[in-house]
Amino acid sequence: MRRSRGLTAALALSLAGAGTGIGLVLMPEASAITPPVAFTADELPTWQPNGVVFAMEQVNGTVFAGGTFSAVRPPDAVAGTEQEAVNFVALDAATGNPTSCKLAFTVGDGTATVRALAVSKDKKTLYAGGYFGAVNGTPVSSLAAIDIETCAPKASFHPAVPATVRALAVTDDTLYVGGDFAAVEGQTRERFAAVDAGSGALKPFTANADEPGRAIQVSNDGKNVLLGGDFFSVNGSNTHALAVVDATTGAVAKTYSTIPSNSVVKHIAADATGYYTGNEGSGGGVFDGRIGLDTGFNEKWRDRCLGATQYVLPYDGVLYSSSHAHDCSLEGQFPDGKRNFLLAQQTDHKGAAPAPVDGFVPSPPKLGWHPTANDGIGEGIGPRVMSIAEKNDVKYMWVGGEFTLINGRAQQALTRFASTGDVGAPTTPLASVGSVKPGEVQVRWRTSYDQDDSKLTYRIYRNGSGTPIATVSADSLEWERPQASWTDTTVKAGQAYSYRVTATDGAGNTSALSANVSVTVPTSVQAYPDKVRADGANLYWRYDDTVSPYVADSSVSGNTSGIQVGAPALGQSPGAITGTSTAMGFNGTSQQVYSDHRQTVGASYSIETWFKTGTTRGGKLIGFGNNTVNSSGSYDKQIYMTNTGRLIFGVYNGSTRTISTGLFETYNDNKWHHVVGTQGPGGMTLYVDGQNKGTNSATNSTSYAGFWHVGGDNLSSWPTRPTSNFFAGSIDETAVYPSALTQAQVKSHFDLAKAAVDTVSKVVATEDTYINQGAPSTAYGTSTQLAVRGTSAYESYLRFTLPAAPSGQVLKSASLQFKTSTQAGAGTADTVSVVPVTGTWSGTGTTFNTKPTLGTTALGSISGVPDGSAVQNVELDTTAISAVLGSSYSLGLTSTGTDAMWLWSAESTAADAAPQLILTFGPK
Repeated sequence: MRRSRGLTAALALSLAGAGTGIGLVLMPEASAITPPVAFTADELPTWQPNGVVFAMEQVNGTVFAGGTFSAVRPPDAVAGTEQEAVNFVALDAATGNPTSCKLAFTVGDGTATVRALAVSKDKKTLYAGGYFGAVNGTPVSSLAAIDIETCAPKASFHPAVPATVRALAVTDDTLYVGGDFAAVEGQTRERFAAVDAGSGALKPFTANADEPGRAIQVSNDGKNVLLGGDFFSVNGSNTHALAVVDATTGAVAKTYSTIPSNSVVKHIAADATGYYTGNEGSGGGVFDGRIGLDTGFNEKWRDRCLGATQYVLPYDGVLYSSSHAHDCSLEGQFPDGKRNFLLAQQTDHKGAAPAPVDGFVPSPPKLGWHPTANDGIGEGIGPRVMSIAEKNDVKYMWVGGEFTLINGRAQQALTRFASTGDVGAPTTPLASVGSVKPGEVQVRWRTSYDQDDSKLTYRIYRNGSGTPIATVSADSLEWERPQASWTDTTVKAGQAYSYRVTATDGAGNTSALSANVSVTVPTSVQAYPDKVRADGANLYWRYDDTVSPYVADSSVSGNTSGIQVGAPALGQSPGAITGTSTAMGFNGTSQQVYSDHRQTVGASYSIETWFKTGTTRGGKLIGFGNNTVNSSGSYDKQIYMTNTGRLIFGVYNGSTRTISTGLFETYNDNKWHHVVGTQGPGGMTLYVDGQNKGTNSATNSTSYAGFWHVGGDNLSSWPTRPTSNFFAGSIDETAVYPSALTQAQVKSHFDLAKAAVDTVSKVVATEDTYINQGAPSTAYGTSTQLAVRGTSAYESYLRFTLPAAPSGQVLKSASLQFKTSTQAGAGTADTVSVVPVTGTWSGTGTTFNTKPTLGTTALGSISGVPDGSAVQNVELDTTAISAVLGSSYSLGLTSTGTDAMWLWSAESTAADAAPQLILTFGPK
């Protein structure tokens, strides 16, 4: 599951049949993992500590993990298979199993812990810092050096550090140390110090800080050291949480004042292009995210996501981070809600950096890498540390921390991911389909989510065929799954079509087929939806969906789907619009729909919806807010109902500006009503049932990124606030426009809602059978299949109870729909004709010897039916069918060729199996 962020889907179309794509751009086929992400999100079996991992390092295919724990156990956690591991374990990077290197970090008083690890440049020495007094019994003082080859502590290396060490960084000859201490070797060294990497002798380096040191990173040229922590001063210079000092003397070279006082730096990392900090805060106005610095230590971008960042790891142009990010609203990404513990983003903007926001350049966008974790034990931080190791040409991302779950499965404190072996399939697409004019069907779906693939390939299958009619590529992220769509332009008016969609990632993992969705193509343009689309709606929810939680966007641009919250009632009938359209029902306590697409709203816009209610508790019909499932903190551009049934349209532009219907103009009368609110250069206008109900001069509203809400969201502090934020009743035909509709346009919408439209009747066969010349006395009335062939003869018979034409309407089209079976060779190269049956027959009694008489004039025919189970349509003579409406009517299927066609009967349980007539009625 991977993704590259984009507020609109990047789509690609490869035609397996003619059609058009909505907003399509040709794209190459995706690779196994969407670059620049380098690792799958599929966790690998890894031995687990029974506590917390705070530190990690690797060398030559071995991963070292330190923390606070006493044992490790196998991935399956079988009882009795634990091994002692006292605050340290060495593991094989490729297998996840412990190696033979055993070290015990202990202390005589208190709880020993390992908080930092570093490997020497020659890869021969492992340095460990924390709070401990001995390693395998060798006395040390919170800082130790381990010979990697022998896995033994170096007894000669024992600088006295009287308090916890939290950070280490090493050069060829110097080990830099940060932590809680005020002295080293009895000499004043407050929170930061440097010792000789070989002997442990204290060096002159002095960078005294007033609060704990938590992070150290040597500059790329070795001349400076970046320090991070809780401090407010270093060597007497005011600098909070971050400072750059001389690598030899510790003299302050650069100070920082832009990190809030309630935030600290937990980690610093570097690559060839600069440096990166991970930050943690507590309280209001904190900075919990990441900072990117250039090689001159100047800030180049800032990621202001909330959710304490513990570790940053740049690798091959991507910055991986461990945190519990829960709110990235300030970055234009996910709102406050679910915690995202592992994230990836580019280390630098590709192309020009965006303009500063509130004085800071926004961070590069998040990428599609989303392994899940949990808060876990200890402080409930989740992941704390990361490392990349390589063995046998495979790279492994190791993660340690406090978590007890990875990707929903039990796994404590350690896990790992590989650069190969993606096995996770995308989620199943949620599909919808609609047609508002002859010759065109819009197939749309909510894009899927894949934990390490942001670019997915979608295949659209029509009428049950095993061969896709089209292929579309689209980008998506877990929190940003825009609607993708494809328009089928090969359809015929009056015929029914069904569609299913799959999603495939770059490694070839494919989702299940979406639920089947079907539509009958109208014989004439449907006036109301066609007008909404023509007037420029860029969000249009018709609420005709059959699956939860997806609400399809029927606008021409078609990428802003809705997400149902609390399972609103689907298929409420009759809807607001004459014909077959349905509405959605809301309970007035918890149900709503929000848009699955963060956006800002321009100075000109219109919001429109239909509603029906008898509530006396009011509620929000439609509005804009800065959150999704959770109640919004910023909210306006809204229409809501008061307890008495009045309607109010309001915005906030520094003050609350509203328009309301009259004191006695109430609309909670259990009838359908149409409401539109517009704002533009001419101010605000509220329309109800096509009539202007008031205006004001407000031409602007507060600009912020947010989501459209229907059926509920916050209404605190708004005038005549109703008892409920949530609306109880039915809502239909919601649309949002990027312009202010005119009164003529609003009145046109209201009038067109009641215009006569085509209606469709689907009439399933009440009885069917076939005859077989090769078995002249056998009746096949209970068979799940029917057959048609000229020689030796098979004939099939279907009986239908036809409805009469609705009052004032006539039959405009008729077709027979059937589905070929899964039997080998079920298709036919011959022509199959549909003819009337003039003789009598029954399903259980008709055989070849007693077959009925057939008419001589064909009502329709089909030829060249391909093999493979799929739905087929045969256009029928409308005049002939019109003459028998309101009666029981039989059809026969015959052929003159030798190639048999097999189709499902009404007795089959296969999807779309039963033969049926599709009858379209319309105004005379």
